[in-house]
Amino acid sequence: MIFSSKATPRWHRVVAGFLAAAALALVASCGGSTTQYDPFVPKRLIVFGDDLSTLAQDGRKYAVNGLDANSTIDCSVEPIWVQSMASLYGFAFAECNPTAVAEPQALMRAFAGAKAADVTAQVEAQVAAGGFRDKDLATVLVGMNDLLELYAQFPGRAEADLAAEAGARGRQVAAVVNRLVDLGVKVVVSDLPDLGLTPLALKQVTLSGDTDRAALMTRLTTAFNEQLGVNVVLDGRFVGLVQSQLRFQAIARSPAAFGLTNITSGACAVPLPLCTTATLATDALAGTYLWADDTRLSSGGQQQLATLGMDRAQRNPF
Repeated sequence: MIFSSKATPRWHRVVAGFLAAAALALVASCGGSTTQYDPFVPKRLIVFGDDLSTLAQDGRKYAVNGLDANSTIDCSVEPIWVQSMASLYGFAFAECNPTAVAEPQALMRAFAGAKAADVTAQVEAQVAAGGFRDKDLATVLVGMNDLLELYAQFPGRAEADLAAEAGARGRQVAAVVNRLVDLGVKVVVSDLPDLGLTPLALKQVTLSGDTDRAALMTRLTTAFNEQLGVNVVLDGRFVGLVQSQLRFQAIARSPAAFGLTNITSGACAVPLPLCTTATLATDALAGTYLWADDTRLSSGGQQQLATLGMDRAQRNPF
């Protein structure tokens, strides 16, 4: 027998109302959602990578170094992206510890000039030095020096061969990330900013008259990033992938939308890591220039990475 809504027995309506109330109570007890997880709060940050993530022993960066009121380098000024990540959790690095934290919770394993193979060694060195703990968060950004090495071999080496090698380097970085996951570490890994947008790439076009050189560097970047992206553990509970190539391509289309005034030349008038806010090119500003030199980021570029990295660390369901 089928009842109309007007003919539904009273006991049916009572049971339906009871079940609806019970369901609402269950949802409320879960915080208003059918899914729930505790936000991940790391106890340490461990940094792996190259120049773009490096703090030297004296706190200098391979970017623009900030100064205090006495014109002395202040490593906490003009932070690089991993410093911003550390600050998000109240961590300090031993290399930049102005408040003299007794046991810095941010560990620097990155170093200038590192390539994919070196980051594999950085991780194993951390394993040998005490390993990893519960609630460790790692950052990984490497590959710039790999691609510059490969690009320097063109045209003596065919582009297809170079692209295949770039992809192999990307897979190597993915293996490093997956190794960290196996060790119980949560990982924020960034793909490479588009090297075809660097001042180096633009100078190559100017010097050689070959308008495809910048496009070649973009293609090598894409080959690296694609293999990194498809081979890394694709599970947001363990890995947060920062897509910096897409962000930097968006910046190239509309720099003003990202607060940048110069995306084609380096801000520094002296070599890195000696560059400070007092040794910039005429009219250059660290925060509005994307690049510090031909391939490495100024404060403006570092801030873009920081924004992406912090967003991924907070939004991933680690």
